[in-house]
This record gives sequence, structure tokens and C-alpha cells, in this order.
Amino acid sequence: MIGPRLKLAREAAGMSLRDLENAIDCFVSAQAIGKYERNEMMPSSSVLLVLAAALRVSPEYLMSTREIELSGIEFRKDERAGSKEEKAVHAQVLDQVERYLRLEELLDLPSAAWAAPKGKDYAVSSIDAAEVAAEGLRRDWKLGCDPIPDLAEFLEERGIKVVACKLPESVFGSKATVRRKGEADVAVILINEVHTGERQRLTLAHELAHFVMKVIRNVDEEKCANRFAGAFLVPRETLVEKVGKHRSTLTLGELVELKRYFRVSLQVLVVRCAQLGIIPRAEYGRAWAMLKGHGYLDPPWPEPEKLPAEVPRRLERLCFRAVAEGALSESKAAEILQISVRTLDRRLAEGSA
Repeated sequence: MIGPRLKLAREAAGMSLRDLENAIDCFVSAQAIGKYERNEMMPSSSVLLVLAAALRVSPEYLMSTREIELSGIEFRKDERAGSKEEKAVHAQVLDQVERYLRLEELLDLPSAAWAAPKGKDYAVSSIDAAEVAAEGLRRDWKLGCDPIPDLAEFLEERGIKVVACKLPESVFGSKATVRRKGEADVAVILINEVHTGERQRLTLAHELAHFVMKVIRNVDEEKCANRFAGAFLVPRETLVEKVGKHRSTLTLGELVELKRYFRVSLQVLVVRCAQLGIIPRAEYGRAWAMLKGHGYLDPPWPEPEKLPAEVPRRLERLCFRAVAEGALSESKAAEILQISVRTLDRRLAEGSA
């Protein structure tokens, strides 16, 4: 029945019954919406479409009988962020993951299940051990020491659903788990679509750490995840090869060239050089002050060589495949991707824009 999902979507949007009535221009009354939520009435198809649009979810999400729930979500954020935004994405995430699962079912594809390499133990008992864990995962995935060009794509191919949501600037992202009755859980990483590509890549690597690491003893898990992320994105061996084992100073031009290669922010590079003892503490302070002086450490982080956003593409590719194989109509594919049929036709003909 529609009731529980409608109520979840409304509460996730931070709306009261009266707020939702106003958001749909009194298409139906708050009293009627309350009856829908209590399953005392069923909305017509036209009302369902209006409600779904106002709540930024699909009509299929509201009508689905699939029993799924989101758990383990815990946003990284600065002190300016409140708890409202944490609730605001629950329905959006469940909606997108459900569309993803429905499409995989249409194509008779097993839902790619996340699992760290079998038989491996990424136990972390210190911040330095997080570096070792990142190196171990790279080795077990046979990645070598090269940068990963498209991290969202890479993680999706390994069974982690990547969901980009429009969040307040102060919210970084989170890992989460979608639990399905009688089926395997689905691993999810949320990224903030308003953030720069640099920040999104760091968020993806940070949240991957939470899926991989097994933190033991009294260790700060967030600091360990940060160290893991830096080591995963900027491998020790390659960085030393590029800049040398010991440096007394780093120029901005050199950092920009390193950024072009590793596809991370300038500040991540400075931190990595300090972590690995490549630069002394005094040079770390000078380099950090240099970045701050250029305004690179404050929103909107206007660094040179801006990286493109990390855009998860697997759902779109699966839709294109389903349309090509006749398993999905263009209108249904457009609905799953939340775009117009006209936009879908253009992407099918010319590629994603």
C-alpha cells in the first residue's frame, strides 16, 4: 500500500501535511493526503503523479510493494549542518536504488553485490595501518599504482551503488545500506552533487574505507578513513616517484601538475606529502598558507585544473541497453532516469551530455 512510503517521502522532504498541500497547489487537501498515508483512501493516478513530483520521487516508488529500508546513513558534515538534511535524502536514495534494482530485474541481471576481496583482512589499529589497508585493497584489486580516472564508475562496477544528491554545501556524503527482505543488502555511497569533482572523489574514497576497514582498538575511525582515502587516491610509491623521497619545498606549479595526474585537490597532495615525510613540517605550513592565500581552502574551492563531477553512469548504461534490447520502452527508460523522452532520444543518438 502507498501509505508508509508516502509518509516517509513527505517526512524526508521536511513537509507537514499542510506544506505538501500547498506544494501541490491544493490539488488535494491535507486531510486527503493524511488518509492516503493511513491507507484509508487510494489516490488517483493524476494525484499520484502530482504528489510524486512534489516529493521528488517516482510514482513507482510510492506504489511499490518491495520491502526495503535505508540504514547506516551517517553524513559527514561541518558544524553548520543540522539533522534536517540527513532525513531529506532517505526517500530520494530509496527511490533511486529501487529504480536501479527494478532495471536489473528487467534485464535479468543479478544485482551486483558488494564484497571486499574474499579472505582479506583490512584490520586497522592505528592511522598508519589505514595506509597499509588502502595499499592492500589496491593490490587485491590488482590496480597497481596508477590513478583511477572515474571513481564512481569504478565502484559501481564492484557492486556499490553511487547516488548523487543535491545536499547543503556543508554536507559531504555518507555510506548507507539498503536492506531488502529475503535478499542481499545493497551497499550505497552518497555524494553531494553540488561539490567539486575533487571533493566528490575524496568522499567516495573515504566512504569506501568505511565499507572496507575493520577498525579495532581505540582509534579515530574518521581519521583512519581520511588516511585510507588519501592513500587509495594517491599511492605512496607513485607520489615518491613523482616528487622524490625528500623535498624542502613544493611550488604551486608542481602541485597543479600533480593534481592533473592524480585527480585530487591540491590540499590532498600537500597533506599526502606531509604524511609520507616528503616535506618537513615547516614546508607543510608554508604550502598550506600558500593555498589559503589563493583562496583554495574556502568555498567554492576555486582550484586550477578543476575536475569534472563524478557522475554515476551505470544506471544510464543499463537503461540504454534495455531500450536497445526491447526490454524497456523509451518512455519507461526516461522515467527511470528522470529525464524527458526527448532528452533520452538525444542521448541515445549522441551520447550523454
